[in-house]
Amino acid sequence: MSRTDEQPARVDVLTPAADSRRDPRERIRNSRFGTLIVLLVTAAVIAAGAWLVRQGTAQDAAAQIGGATVITLPGVSDVPPPEVGKPAADFTVTTHDGRQVTLSQFRGHPVWLTFGASWCSGCQAEVPDIQAAYTRFEPQGLVVLGVNITEDNQAVAAYAQRVGLTYPIGADPDSVIAQTYSVSAIPAHYFIDRDGVIRDIRQGTLAPTVIESILTGLVTQA
Repeated sequence: MSRTDEQPARVDVLTPAADSRRDPRERIRNSRFGTLIVLLVTAAVIAAGAWLVRQGTAQDAAAQIGGATVITLPGVSDVPPPEVGKPAADFTVTTHDGRQVTLSQFRGHPVWLTFGASWCSGCQAEVPDIQAAYTRFEPQGLVVLGVNITEDNQAVAAYAQRVGLTYPIGADPDSVIAQTYSVSAIPAHYFIDRDGVIRDIRQGTLAPTVIESILTGLVTQA
């Protein structure tokens, strides 16, 4: 075959028309603008991932405290913190209906001492269950005594009336009683037997089944 019969080497020339037929994603990737877009999208994905991790961590922390609201009390208590198996510290409080009650006057009755506040969402969610438990176990001698921190009697009385609570609730405006019991988050619960000894301490909202289990053991204890 002569040289003139040889086929010339094929050279692909990318014309503007051919370039327009290329995959748009390929054109973007091959341009500086496309590189910038890829970098921005990557940064956004990384930031979104970090945000989701932080959200998950916050949700885990909230679950660990059982829906309780962490509080900071003024001053330092000179009373040893309460312990299961030790006598409950005595105190006197004025309830929302104007009566002065002392914890020790309920000796001979099982007592559920519960700390909360009308501004605490977990406490608001829980009080119907506390009221229901009081209604059920009160005939068996149970005393429920609520203590609302950082609130005066007027606020406590208005709250009790609005929600329809019949168990006594005292006001602890300066959180003195809460300091005595080393309350670090509300709601906080102390279950005291007929001899005035603490049998259980719980922090955070309690499920109705948990309340029933604890109170059944408390009221049937000799």
